[in-house]
Amino acid sequence: MKNKVVLILFSAAFLLSACKKTESKTAVTNTEIKSPEKFTLDSLKVNDSMKVNEKLSVNYASKVLVFPTLKDKALLDSIYYDKTGITDYSKQGLQNFLDKDKTEFYTSVKEDSKEWISDIQNPQTWEAGAFMKLISHNNDFLQIEYLHTSYQGGAHDNYSFDARIFDLKNNKKLNLKDITTMPKARLEELLMKNIDKIPSGTTDSDGPVKNSDMLLVDVIPANKDFYFDDKNLYFHYSPYEIAAFAAGDIVIPISWKELDGTINPEFKKRVKIN
Repeated sequence: MKNKVVLILFSAAFLLSACKKTESKTAVTNTEIKSPEKFTLDSLKVNDSMKVNEKLSVNYASKVLVFPTLKDKALLDSIYYDKTGITDYSKQGLQNFLDKDKTEFYTSVKEDSKEWISDIQNPQTWEAGAFMKLISHNNDFLQIEYLHTSYQGGAHDNYSFDARIFDLKNNKKLNLKDITTMPKARLEELLMKNIDKIPSGTTDSDGPVKNSDMLLVDVIPANKDFYFDDKNLYFHYSPYEIAAFAAGDIVIPISWKELDGTINPEFKKRVKIN
């Protein structure tokens, strides 16, 4: 009888142990299966002004995109390349940077204007602006447009565009060679051929003016400011880069068909180019 009781107790202990092991394995398995963090996008805006005296005011404006789920420092350094000295890419960190940048801009204008401010004849507003705009986020490619504006006296304001593509799968900025191996000379030929495909919107007394009629260069280089969609690879040029200021910024498309045979196979597969 005693042996029978011991056997029953032993069997119960064995079953209890087996159940705990099964639960433990299940717990480990559940811990290991973790869904990737969903990409999220946020933004910050600042638009503030200060009056230096009766004739001079200054305005500071900025829009910054915030990416809470991106953690790779090298990638974030590249995304915020124009924010010199920033190390904290959280929303609060970016807000702190904008506040500091605004204060430094105001201070620099007040200090620099002491010697010549009396020469200003008419009231004017000096400006500094930096704006980030999402072009697209598809197939783990993040495309951003950067606009920088300024005015510190003179006939007109100044502005420039940058465009960058970030490969979120490999945590890096995309270079042109990652998209196409087409020789430089051939790209330049296509850029010149397609210069008028997207009008800049410039007009004169006779109506619309062609981009090609405002060129300041004999050769259009394939610059670093490019982006893409399902039809084309686009190159974006700021005022004075290839044409007169009156031309504004110019965008030149090169179709995937024109780039056929030179497109990087991995890129072509991810973007689903036919």
